[in-house]
Amino acid sequence: MTAPAVYQLNSLLDKMSNPDSDFRFMSLNDLLGMLTQNLSFSQTDPGTMSKLTDAVVKALDDANGEVQNLAVKCLGPLVLKVKENQIAPLIDRLTTLSMTSQDPSIPSTALRTIISNLPRPAPSPSTSSASSAALHAGQPASSSNPLPRTEATQTAIQASVDAVRVALLPKLMVLLKPEDGAGKGTAATLDSVDLLVETVRCFGQILTGAEVERLQVAVMTLLESDRTSGVVKKRAVTALSLLCVYAPDELLSSFINHLVETFRAESKHLNPTRLRLLVSVTGSLARGIPDRFGLYLKMICPFVLSVTDGKDLVNRELGDEPDMEMDEVREAALVALESFQSCCTEEMKPFIDDLIKAGTVFLKYDPNYADPGNDDDEEMGGTQAGDYDDDEGFGAGSDDDDDAFEDDGNFSDEDDISWKVRRCAAKLLATVLSTRAGDLIRGSNEKGGLAYAKVAPLLIDRFHEREENVRLEILSTATVLVKKTGEVAEGIISPSSGLPPVGTMGPPPKKVRRGSDASMMDTDTTPDVPPADLQGVRESLCQLVPRLSKSIGKLLNNKSITLPTKQASITLLSSIVSVLHGGFEQSLNIFIGALVDAASGGNALASGGNVVVASAPGGSAATATGASVRIEVLRLFSKIFENHSFESISPYLNDSVPAICAAVNETGYKVSFEALGTVTAIVRLLTIPGAPAYPELFSQLYDVVIKKVGNADTDLEVREKAIITLSVLLSRTSGRTNSIPASIRLHALEVLLERLKNETTRASAARAIDGIAKTATDADQIEEQWVQKVVAELGSQLRKANRSLRAASLDSLRSISANDVLRRKISLATKNELVAELTPLLVIGDMQLLALAISVLRFMVLNAKHGETGNPGITLNEALVKNICNLVKSQLGSGVVLENLLALVGTIGEEDQVGKKELMKSLLKNVGVTGDANVVAKVVAQLLVHGGGDEGGFIVGVKDFVDEVEGISDENRKCLALMVLGEIGLRMGPAFPIPPEKFLTHLKDGTENVPIAAAVALGLAGAGNVQKFVPAIMERLAGGRDSYLLVHSLKEIITHSSADNLQAYTNDMWNTLLSAAAANDDSKAVAAECVGRLIILDPYSFLPALQNHMRSPQSVVRGIVISALRYTFTDTDATYDELLRPTVVDFLETMLQDSELENRRLALTALNSAATNKAHLLAGAGLERLLPRVYAESVIKPELVREIQMGPFRHRVDDGLEVRKSAYETLYSLLETSFQSLELSVYFQRVVAGVTDEHDIRALANLMLAKLALLAKDQTARRLDEVADAMRKVLSEKPKENAVKQELERHAEGVRGIVKVAVVLQREVGGGGMKWRQFWEWMVQGWKEILAEVGEEGSA
Repeated sequence: MTAPAVYQLNSLLDKMSNPDSDFRFMSLNDLLGMLTQNLSFSQTDPGTMSKLTDAVVKALDDANGEVQNLAVKCLGPLVLKVKENQIAPLIDRLTTLSMTSQDPSIPSTALRTIISNLPRPAPSPSTSSASSAALHAGQPASSSNPLPRTEATQTAIQASVDAVRVALLPKLMVLLKPEDGAGKGTAATLDSVDLLVETVRCFGQILTGAEVERLQVAVMTLLESDRTSGVVKKRAVTALSLLCVYAPDELLSSFINHLVETFRAESKHLNPTRLRLLVSVTGSLARGIPDRFGLYLKMICPFVLSVTDGKDLVNRELGDEPDMEMDEVREAALVALESFQSCCTEEMKPFIDDLIKAGTVFLKYDPNYADPGNDDDEEMGGTQAGDYDDDEGFGAGSDDDDDAFEDDGNFSDEDDISWKVRRCAAKLLATVLSTRAGDLIRGSNEKGGLAYAKVAPLLIDRFHEREENVRLEILSTATVLVKKTGEVAEGIISPSSGLPPVGTMGPPPKKVRRGSDASMMDTDTTPDVPPADLQGVRESLCQLVPRLSKSIGKLLNNKSITLPTKQASITLLSSIVSVLHGGFEQSLNIFIGALVDAASGGNALASGGNVVVASAPGGSAATATGASVRIEVLRLFSKIFENHSFESISPYLNDSVPAICAAVNETGYKVSFEALGTVTAIVRLLTIPGAPAYPELFSQLYDVVIKKVGNADTDLEVREKAIITLSVLLSRTSGRTNSIPASIRLHALEVLLERLKNETTRASAARAIDGIAKTATDADQIEEQWVQKVVAELGSQLRKANRSLRAASLDSLRSISANDVLRRKISLATKNELVAELTPLLVIGDMQLLALAISVLRFMVLNAKHGETGNPGITLNEALVKNICNLVKSQLGSGVVLENLLALVGTIGEEDQVGKKELMKSLLKNVGVTGDANVVAKVVAQLLVHGGGDEGGFIVGVKDFVDEVEGISDENRKCLALMVLGEIGLRMGPAFPIPPEKFLTHLKDGTENVPIAAAVALGLAGAGNVQKFVPAIMERLAGGRDSYLLVHSLKEIITHSSADNLQAYTNDMWNTLLSAAAANDDSKAVAAECVGRLIILDPYSFLPALQNHMRSPQSVVRGIVISALRYTFTDTDATYDELLRPTVVDFLETMLQDSELENRRLALTALNSAATNKAHLLAGAGLERLLPRVYAESVIKPELVREIQMGPFRHRVDDGLEVRKSAYETLYSLLETSFQSLELSVYFQRVVAGVTDEHDIRALANLMLAKLALLAKDQTARRLDEVADAMRKVLSEKPKENAVKQELERHAEGVRGIVKVAVVLQREVGGGGMKWRQFWEWMVQGWKEILAEVGEEGSA
C-alpha cells in the first residue's frame, strides 16, 4: 500500500483555491481518485491533512454546484483517511455550517455522507434489551473476520463514536427545534430530520436510553408543532419509529403510554392534524418493530378503530361540505390498521370484526356522490341466462350503460379526497382476507363465514365505483377473496402459481429463446380430480356467480371502461374458473361476446388509457395494454374450455374459434403463443367422448397452426408451441376420419418430419411425434416410409450432445415401438440400425436415458404377433450381450432401469431362441458372483423362466442351482444360487419343485451372508406358493427359532403376494410379527414394514388393531406400530384415503405424545410421510392439533443435553438432536404441501431458531427460508431483521483452535449455506429493515469470495 507524495497533495491544495472553477473541479476529482484507491494516508503529516480537510469543507460553499457535489463525495472516503482526533472537529464544523448557512442542504448532505462512512461498532445482541433490538452495523475488531473498511481500527471506531456523541448529538438537538412564534432561531428542516435518521441508522446502537428519550421528545415536539411542514412531519414519523428500535423496553412502554394519553386527549378535543400524525406514528411503529409493538396493540388499536367506526357519518347528509381533514385522518387510520394486520397478525385477531366493519363502512364512503345503486341486483339470485337478450350479449354494452359510466368518470371535485379513503378500505379488506382466510371463509353450514356474509356482496356492489384506482383495488380484493376461497377449500396452496398478478399480466417476460418443455405435450390421461371440498367452502362463491357475472359483464361490455379495469375483471373471472373448476355454465352469455371481441383484437381493446392498476395483494403496479388484456382473455378462454362441459360451450364455438385463430395469426409473439395454448384447449374440448364432429372448426384450427409451423419468419418460441399444438390436434383426432381428412393428416406428418430434420425445431418435433405415436391407429393410414424415416432420424439424434434432444428422441422412439401399428411398419434393417445407435447408451450414467434405451430395445426384440403381418424382431449380437452383462454387474437398485432390464430379458427369453442361450452363458460365465447378487439373481431367473425353464435349452436348470447350494462351499456362489432359486420360485409359482425345507436348512449355516440369503430366498419362493411355504415358516416362528431371519422371509411374502392369497394367514402373521419384534430388537424395522403392509392388505381388520397397540405398555410394540403407519401413506393410492381419514389425526397425535424419545422421533417421521404424500388428510383442524406438538419437539431441551468425558476431553451430547431434526424435516414438508394451513408467525420463530441450531438443522432452516422467500415475500420481509441476528451469530462463530479437519469443513459449509440463503433473501425479498441492510453490508464486505462463488453458481 503506497502513500501519495506530499507535493501531489500540495499541488491539489493550490488548485482548490484557484479562481477558475474548472481547476477546482479537477483537483477535487483527482483527490477523489486518490481517496478511493488503495493508498495509505497514515504517513501524511497532520498539518497537510488538516489543510486538505479545510479545503474540501470550503468547497462545500463554492459558487459552482458541480464543485459542491464533488466535495460532498470526497468527504465520505476522506473521513476514513484523516487522523482520529480530526473526526470530531470535522463533524462539529459541518454541523455549525448546517446551522448558519443560507443553504443548509449541502453541509447536511455532507454530514450524512460522513456519518454513513464512519467506522461503526458491532454490538453483541445480548448486551442489553436495547442493543438486542438495535441494528447491527460495522464489524467487530476481531481479526477473524475482515473489516468492512480496511483502515477501521478499534481506535478509529471509538473516535467515531466519541465524535458522534460529543460533536453531533448536542447540535442535532438544536437543529431539531421547531420554529418559534417570533420566527427567530434555527427552524428544523427536512435535512435536519434526514440527518437524524442517518445518525440513528448508523450509530443507534451507541445511544443510551436517556439520549434516545431526549431525541424522541425533540421529534415529538417537532411533530406537535403547528409550524412544522407536512413533508418534515412525514419524515419525522420515520425517525420516531427508528428511534423506538433502540429504545429500551421501559422507554418504549413509556412512549406508548404517552401516545395513549395523547389519543385520550384528542378524543376530548379533536384536532384532525394531530390525530392523523398520531395514527401515522402507530402505523410506522407496527412496520418498524412489529414484535415489540404488537404487545401494545390492545391499548393502541381501539383508538385507531374509533376513527373508522363510522359513527361520525351517521348524521351526515348528501351535499354537506366535505371534511378533507377528517378524510386524511381516516386514510391514515386505514393504512395504520392494514399495517397492524399485516405485521402483527396474531395480536390483531381480537379486532378482526372491527377491521371488517371499518373496511366495509368506508369502501362505500362517497359523500359527494349519490350512488344510484344497482337496481338489477336487488336479489342475490342475480342474473340468469335469459336476463341478457341477444342484442346485448355480444355487443359492447347499451348506450345507457355507457352514459352512466361516462357521467361517473367525468365527475370531478378538487376538494374530494374520499376516493383515497375508499382505496385504503379496499386494501385493508384485502390484507384481512389474505392473513385470516381460514377464519373468515367457512363452509356452507356457516353460510361462507364473514367473508361471504359481509365482504363479498359489498365488493360486487362497488364494481361500479367511479374512481379508476379504487375500482381496481376492489377488483383486486375480490380476486384475493376468490383465490383464498380455493386455498381454504383445498386445504393447501400450490407453491408455484400459474396465475399472473391481479389486474395485469405483470411486466412482459424477456424475449428469450427457450426450448419447449415436456409439460407442453398433451396427454390423453384423465385430468387431475380437484380435492374434495368436504365443508362446502366453494358453495358460497357458486351462489354469487350469477350476480358477479352480471356486474363484470357490465364492465366488459362498456366501451368507456379503461383497459386496466377490463384486465382486472378478466383476471377475476379467471380466478373464479380456477377455483370452481367451471362455474359459469349459466352465465357465459353475459360476457362471452366481449371476450370474443377482445380475443380478435376488436373494439374492446380500443377504449381507455393506461392506468396504474391495483396494488392490493395479488395486484401489481404494471400498466395494462391492449396486448396484455388480449393475453389475459386468451388464458381465460383456455380455462373456460378446460373446465366447462361441452354442452355449455358449444353455442359459442362458432364465434370463439375464428377470434382465437385471428389471435394465432397475430404478429406479436406473446399473443400468438398464448393463442396456441388456447387452441390446444379447444381441441381437447372438441375431442371429448361423445362430442359431435366439427370439421369446419378443425379445418380453421389446422390452417392457422400449420401456417405457424411452416413459416420460417415466425418467432422460434411460437413455432415450437405451434409444433406441439399440431401434435395435440393430430393425436386427439386419431381415428376420427370425419375430423381431419387423411390427406391433410399425411401432409402434416410430412411437415413434422421436415421440422425433425431442422436443427432449431427438432426437439419440439420429436416431442410432437411422441404424442402422435401414442394414439396412432390403422385408421390414420400412416405410411410405412414415413415411419422408417422418422425412426432413422430419431436414431441419428441419439448421437447429439444435447441431452434434452436425446431424451425427447428416446421418448418418441419408445412410443413408436410400443405402438403395434407403427412397430409393424419398421423394417428389420431399420431396427438393426436403431439398435446400433442404442447399444452405446447401455451404460451406467444417465439413468433416465438408460431406462428409455432399454425400453426401446425390448420392443425391437419383439416379433410380430401371431397372425399379423410385420417384420421380425432383432437377434442379440455380441455387443448387446456384453452391454447387458455390464449392466447386470452394476448397482441398479430397484428403480425403473431394473424393471425395464427385467422386461427386456424376459422378452429375449420368449422371442430370441438363439440370443437367450448366449445371454445365459455370458451371465453365468462373465458376471456370476462379480455382480450384485440381487440383480444377477433376478435377471438369471427371469431369463430362465421366460425362456422355457428346464425345457428351454439352457446349459443350466433348477436342479443345477440346487446342486450348487448343496455342494459348493464358496459363500458368494451359495448366496447367489439361493437367490436365483428364490427368484425362480417367485416366477414359477406352484410349479416350483423345491420344498421350503431346502431353504430352512441353510438358516443355520455358520457363514455370515448365507443365512440371510436363504431367508430372503425362502420368502421369494414362498410368495409364489403361499399355501406350501407360509405354514412351514409360521410353524418355525412359533417355536421361537430364527425369528430375525424368518421375519425377512415374511417381508418378502407380504410384499409380493396379494390380499386374497394371504387372507388365511394374516392374523397369525400379525400376532407373530409383534411378538417376534418385541423379543428381538434387531427385527423391529423389518417387522414394522411387514405390519405396515398387512395394514394395507387388510385395513378393516388391522387399522382398529393398530389403534389398540398404540397404547401397549411395551415401548417396542408402540414403536413398531408407529413405524408401520408410515407405509400406509407412501404405498397406497387415493382409494385408501377414506379409510385413513377418520383416524389418522388421532393416530398421529397419540404417537407424538409417546413417553419414549425414539418413538416420538418415529412419530415425526410418520407425520412427515403423511405431510408429503397425503397432506389433504391433515388439512384444517387436524393440522391445528398436530402442529403445536411438532413445534414443541423442535425446541432445544436442556434436560436432554449432557457432557461426557472421553480421556482429557469433554464432549457435549444432545440426545434430542435426532428428534429435533425430524421435527424440522416435518416442518419443511408441511411448507411444501400445507403452506396455507401454517401460522407463519409461529413458523418463522422456529425457522429463525433453526438457523442457530446444529449443522443439519441449520441446513434445513436455510432451505425453509429460501422457500419462504418465494411463498411469503411480505411476511419474510417483515422478519428479515430477526433473520439477520441469527445469521450474524452463525457467521461470527469461530472454530475451535484444536478443531479437526471434519469440524473445519462443517464450519465452512455452514458459513457458505448462510451466505447462499442470504443472497436468495436479498434477491427475492430485498429491502427489509435497516438491521437487515446493515447485516447485508457487513456480510458483503467480509465474505466476498464466497459471495462470488455463490454468484457464479447462480449464473450457471
